[in-house]
Amino acid sequence: MDSVTHTLFGLTLYGAVDKRDFTKEKKRALLFTTVVGSHIPDIDVISRLWDTEGQYQMWHRGITHSIFLVPVWAIVLALLCYLFWKVKDRRIFLMGALAVFIHNTSDLFNAWGTGYFEPFSQARITFGTIPIVDFVIWAIILGGFIIAKKSKLASFQVYRFVWAAILLHFTLQTGQGYIIYQQHNEYYEQQALSASFIPWNYTLIGKSDDTVELIQVNLWSKPTVEEVLISHKEADLDHLFAHNPEAKTLYEWSPFVVIIEDDDLIGIYDPRFYRNGQSFLFEYIEKQ
Repeated sequence: MDSVTHTLFGLTLYGAVDKRDFTKEKKRALLFTTVVGSHIPDIDVISRLWDTEGQYQMWHRGITHSIFLVPVWAIVLALLCYLFWKVKDRRIFLMGALAVFIHNTSDLFNAWGTGYFEPFSQARITFGTIPIVDFVIWAIILGGFIIAKKSKLASFQVYRFVWAAILLHFTLQTGQGYIIYQQHNEYYEQQALSASFIPWNYTLIGKSDDTVELIQVNLWSKPTVEEVLISHKEADLDHLFAHNPEAKTLYEWSPFVVIIEDDDLIGIYDPRFYRNGQSFLFEYIEKQ
């Protein structure tokens, strides 16, 4: 998810806790834990500073997003809370673990995915059923904020309903995506999903031999083929990888790629991010 959504997740977690018996210091520690915990896996962005071999695409959302690091991050947050506010409470640890778990797990659902089981598996796991910026989530949280201000219910109760609504949204989006994926499974050798900003709509990317199709699809209308891409699978990628390490990383990171080659260049791109005639993730070299 994007940074705004992760921040909103942290604030909503804070809001969902009954803090009536909390001291001022404990409230500050909890707010720090939920907000920072909702961001701390993304500390891997600093790897750009020392990446000299084109590995950033694999490092970002890699080991720091592993499910096995959740308790480690929670311990770090609890220690910082004790250092800054002298707060020692197991609820700080638990909320820190929950904040990191939500970050790592929610990132599984968009097309970028995570190294959820690193270091035991290098596979990049992605479902592609939730857009990286999901305005439905923002609307649910905004609605909860308004209701919490105007309702007679305790605010923490309102925010717990907000979390239930977010979970329902993820379930509906992912359930429909799974059905669509299974409906098209027999037609392609490989396929992937990328959720649209419009709820319950998806782009299905299907690959068969050297052809990749981008299909706009939902459960209630006929699928529409938006793009047909041709991959030049006979191209010499070793030469590309030798001169552009980022290309090799992209090849390993993506579920599958489209290979392009003409008189001027050779390159690869991830078709899940193909928009308006080009992909956001595209690595190439020019021919001499």
